[in-house]
Order: sequence, then C-alpha cells, then structure tokens
Amino acid sequence: MALGGGHGLHVTLRALRLLTPEVTAVVTVADDGGSSGRLRNELGVLPPGDLRQALSALATADVGADGDNLWSRVFQRRFGGTGALAGHAVGNLLLAGLFEEVGDPVVALDEACKLLGLSGRVLPMSPEPLYIEADVTGIDESGDPDVVSVIRGQVAVAATPGRVRQIRLHNADGKPPRACEAAVQAVLDADLVLLGPGSWFTSVLVHLLVPDLHEALIRTNARKVIVLNLVPQPGETAGFSPEQHLDVLCQHAPQLTVDAVIADRKSVPAPSRLRAAAKGLGARAVLADVADGNGRRHAPDALAATVGEALGMERE
Repeated sequence: MALGGGHGLHVTLRALRLLTPEVTAVVTVADDGGSSGRLRNELGVLPPGDLRQALSALATADVGADGDNLWSRVFQRRFGGTGALAGHAVGNLLLAGLFEEVGDPVVALDEACKLLGLSGRVLPMSPEPLYIEADVTGIDESGDPDVVSVIRGQVAVAATPGRVRQIRLHNADGKPPRACEAAVQAVLDADLVLLGPGSWFTSVLVHLLVPDLHEALIRTNARKVIVLNLVPQPGETAGFSPEQHLDVLCQHAPQLTVDAVIADRKSVPAPSRLRAAAKGLGARAVLADVADGNGRRHAPDALAATVGEALGMERE
C-alpha cells in the first residue's frame, strides 16, 4: 500500500502494481485549491482531486502500456471554456456526485473502483475534509528571519516563499482529524507501506498528523519504505537536503521506524549524511537510478525494481 497524494502517489501506485495486483492507496483530503477546492467549498464533500489521481494510477497500471481504459481517460479529462465547469475534471464531478449519492466516501470510492475495473482500492485518510496550518519563518514584514508566522490552507503552505517549520492538521471544528477506519485497518493489515514521494509537508507528512493513522503506522508489522523526492519543492522544501526531509519527518513522528529509504543517486550530494539520517529511523538508505529520462519524476518500473531489490521481493 502507499500513502500520499497528487503526482507522487500516482507514480508510487503504478510502481507497486508491478509488484502485486493488490494495492491500496490512502490519500490526503486536505486540498483546498483548483477544482477540488471549489467542490469542497460548494458541496462540503471530500476534495476529490487526489483521490481521482490515485484511481487513475491504478487504472493505468491495470490496463498496461498497450491497453486502453476509456473511463480512466474520461476521469482525467478537464473541461475547458470559461463557464461554471471550466477547470473541473470529469472524475472530480463524478466522485462528488458519488459522495453525495452514497453518503459514505469509502463505499463511493469502492464503487468508483468497480466502474474502472480496478483490483486495488483507494481510501481517504479521513472521512471529512481537513485543514492544514503551518508555522513558517522568513515571511514576516519586519524582515526578521526568525519570526514565526502561521499560514493556513494547503495551497498557501505549498506555495509559501518562507521556510516551513511545522504543520498541524484539524477538521472544520478545529478538532484533531478523524481517521478513516478502513484506512487504519489497511495499514495494520499491509505487508508493505510506502510513504512518499510528493509534496513533503502537504501530501506526505499530513498522514502522520491523523492520530489513529499515525498509531497504525507505528504498530503495523508491514515493512515500511520512504521514497524521497528527486528535488526540493519550490515553496515547501526549497533548499532542503535529502536528509532534512527525514529530519522533519522525525520531528512529526519521532516513534516511527522504517526499513528502507530510497533516493535517486543523482539527487543525493552527501550519501554519508543520508545514510546517517536513515539509520536514525532504523532504516537502510538505498541509492539507485529511479528517475525517468528527464530526471523530473520517478520511473515506475525503476522504482518497483528498487523496492523489490531493497526488500527481497519478486514481481508477481
């Protein structure tokens, strides 16, 4: 199984499907921008965009490079023009309709999996839309780089020109977020859990801020793997070294231990420092060529091979 959101989770799911047909995605539900933000604000439903991306990833993997899945392509199609539908993805609208019609987001997503003919499963990390706030330095009007400012919202945190120090997650009432029970059970039942790559604070670390999900990640007997980003993300992690990504993860989940940390060898300027940081998590650092030809995204096939080799797994 894999936890995350957006394009990072998309590639991880495609990689996992090369190792096993039974893949579960646990997806962030804190997005407040674009089509997802509009639908969550207007209808009060879970932001569907990251969930749609996960469904599309599993659909693409199930079909294969030479196949075709009409519904997968339709899910990803966005409306153009300048009207009310402009910018909305068809899949976002369909999921929003399913959420309202069925009432239970887990049941709705299971129905979407059936529609797409998936063997895997997509689950939200929480049954309710969540809100992110972050402590950020370097943006105070006084110019003092040590003054901490609080910014709110996934889009604002992802785009901040300051340095994110810590994030928090809450529901609409300001209370700690509830975990999706099915997602918690999936973590406990899993053989393998992948965390990352993706927007480090707003797509990856947020899963550790849902108390019951956090506890499940600590208690599970699954082998746990962290996949680091290829490059720091402008805004959230600008200037971060690979080991700094692990440092902030430790700050948010000091009890979490993992088995392996995978990084692209060209993205690690100081391998010894990364190995030391990984060891602090109980993990082995695995450096491999996992980027695609452009070096911009992880290559699913290379990532699958590296995960398999790191954990002694064979493709099914």
